[in-house]
Amino acid sequence: MVIVTGATGHIGNALIRELVNRNIEVRAFVLPEEKTPNIGQLPVEIVRGDVTDYSSLLNAFEGVTDVYHLAGIVTIGSGKKKILQKVNVEGTHHVIKACFEKKIKRLLYVSSIHAFKEPPQGEVITETKIFNPDQVVGDYAKSKASATHAVLEAVHKGLDAVIVHPSGVIGPYDYETSHMGQLITDFLNRKLYAHIEGSYDFVDVRDVAQGILLACEKGKTGENYILSGEQVTVKQILDYLEEATGLKSPELKIPFWFAKWTAPLSEIYYKILRQKPLYTSYSIYTLSSNSFTTHQKATEELGYKPRPIRETIINTVEWVKKEKFNKAA
Repeated sequence: MVIVTGATGHIGNALIRELVNRNIEVRAFVLPEEKTPNIGQLPVEIVRGDVTDYSSLLNAFEGVTDVYHLAGIVTIGSGKKKILQKVNVEGTHHVIKACFEKKIKRLLYVSSIHAFKEPPQGEVITETKIFNPDQVVGDYAKSKASATHAVLEAVHKGLDAVIVHPSGVIGPYDYETSHMGQLITDFLNRKLYAHIEGSYDFVDVRDVAQGILLACEKGKTGENYILSGEQVTVKQILDYLEEATGLKSPELKIPFWFAKWTAPLSEIYYKILRQKPLYTSYSIYTLSSNSFTTHQKATEELGYKPRPIRETIINTVEWVKKEKFNKAA
């Protein structure tokens, strides 16, 4: 029996599907009031709890061999420092403590590429064991750096743990609509009127799920692995969407300085719509940051092989049309 925290998230439900396909007995750890339409039809045991509630973790970890810890708040918005600290950092400390108490065989922690200190432009982001929240930008990145450091400290105390760092995740099974999922939805609804410059490394959620399984199976204790995909520009993503949908991508390009200046207003706009924001101060910073990374270590040691992002976007458009547009019709 294995357990997945954050089971209903984008990566979480993709991972559970891979585990089920391998005939592995799965326990899904979900919030007490959380709905589970994305995993409810799968042959998994659903256990209610919260990583901020230590006693619920102890109950959930009973009889478990491996823990896949994915639970966390992912945000590019502002004003969530406290909840990020509580869930991403304190929650991970609780998971570590429960792993020791329940003598878990292996912990697989899903960190983020954001946990790494950004190197100067032109230099490649590679695996390191140094994680300092004071050396990264943004509350989300700081929370992931702190949690990653905690896992590595636990390894020194005898915990068998492996860490993976996905880059920007995109792909099918995006039931809760991630930031990239919102972009694709807006494109399909013809509500995307402009774009900005910038690029980032994006990876297919299915490849991340495979990478997580490979890391748990083959990864060395105390090692961490970057699960990246392909660095693409915003314009390339829109071109792939145009190819996949037949809809014209927006030609209007917003100057970078203007996007940066209006980012706070954009957050307010999306809050009113109750949608994930596309452009925030942090996302604009990210698109201009150094995201040049490599998955060489994961490929050589684990056999990790991500697919082209063009294929991912085509598959994601097909999934969105089937799961969201057709069902809404």
